[in-house]
Amino acid sequence: MTARAGLAGVEDRLRDVQSITDAALSRLDDHGLLAELLERTKAILGADTAAVLLLDFSSGQLIATAAVGLEEEVRQDVRIPVGRGFAGRIAAEHRPVILDHVDHTTVLNPILWAKGIRALMGVPLIAGGRVIGVMHVGSLTDRTFTSDDVELLQLAADRAATAVHSLMAQEDRIAAAALQRSLLPAALPAFGGAQLAARYVPGEGVVGGDWYDVFTLPSGQLCVVMGDVTGSGLQAAVTMGRMRSALRAYALETCDPAEVLAKLDAKMQHFEPGALATVLYAVFDPGLDRVHICSAGHFPPIIASGQRPAHLAGIPPGLLIGAVPGAQRQTATLDITPGTLMCFYTDGLIERRDRPIDHSLSRLCQAVTPQPPEAACGAVMAAMVGSQAARDDIALLILWRHAAR
Repeated sequence: MTARAGLAGVEDRLRDVQSITDAALSRLDDHGLLAELLERTKAILGADTAAVLLLDFSSGQLIATAAVGLEEEVRQDVRIPVGRGFAGRIAAEHRPVILDHVDHTTVLNPILWAKGIRALMGVPLIAGGRVIGVMHVGSLTDRTFTSDDVELLQLAADRAATAVHSLMAQEDRIAAAALQRSLLPAALPAFGGAQLAARYVPGEGVVGGDWYDVFTLPSGQLCVVMGDVTGSGLQAAVTMGRMRSALRAYALETCDPAEVLAKLDAKMQHFEPGALATVLYAVFDPGLDRVHICSAGHFPPIIASGQRPAHLAGIPPGLLIGAVPGAQRQTATLDITPGTLMCFYTDGLIERRDRPIDHSLSRLCQAVTPQPPEAACGAVMAAMVGSQAARDDIALLILWRHAAR
């Protein structure tokens, strides 16, 4: 009888594992998979509640995201600081925790003991080598969870971590792409004496923090911005959006590009320490005969005219935004003759793993010629991108001052 009972126990456990790892779960979307996984986990373990809390890395809090039998945790937006209470302890210690006594001395969330839960078992959700959340189950009756129970719950948590990680990455990409697209100019402004054209191509699989902007000032000056926030994903896109809005505000306070970038740098250093970005800001006089440029670590524009072959503009390179507090900024003033074309771009256009950056810059100079900007954009993209998928974001903006009649 003992041998038969042992065999039956093994078979039951195999069925439980199969239920959690069932391939049919893979056909659900990530939200559906998480809900179904909690239902199955609760049933397999004979528990009364099951919940997943995901870690918000910016606040250091676990946020109730999905639950079965404990839905009020999600509906009330329960948040548990890492290191405190039952779930916070699991996240901090990166290991399972079992409680056979639930009250305010062992659990931070009052919903759990108000619900009448008598025993709890929880395990960490781990993806990419780091804790991204906690999964726990609870019993409304006295119960002792076993090491076998912990193994089954950890198996379910590992499956949940995969689903959550995929969901977070997908939502991050969609939100970042939507935000970035919304912040790019819907249409370039009409400006007498000049024509403009632009291109933007997101990187393959990842959205970064590249952006361009074109606007006019009350003084009648035309402004061009080209920037690239370090990093990728939603956070880079959010930072980019904040920088774009701040730069526009500072542009209304002063016409000096160096002052604008100095103010932007101070704002970022204070409110978003750790953020880094290259930015190039150019202000054209109303008659387009001169341009005032300041660079914060960004590649200089390329200038092409009938009098001289295409070349990199001679402007001070400057330090990145966010690199050094109180960095000194310099504005360079360049003459723009009729028929001159200026090409602004981000590093995604020129950086390639298989060639030196100088080679790419030389190739870009060869592709830039004085001509209407739409044709110039097409020539540059054909020469620098061709049929290759962009690994990094590419932003390109070309301004052409009409030739004298």
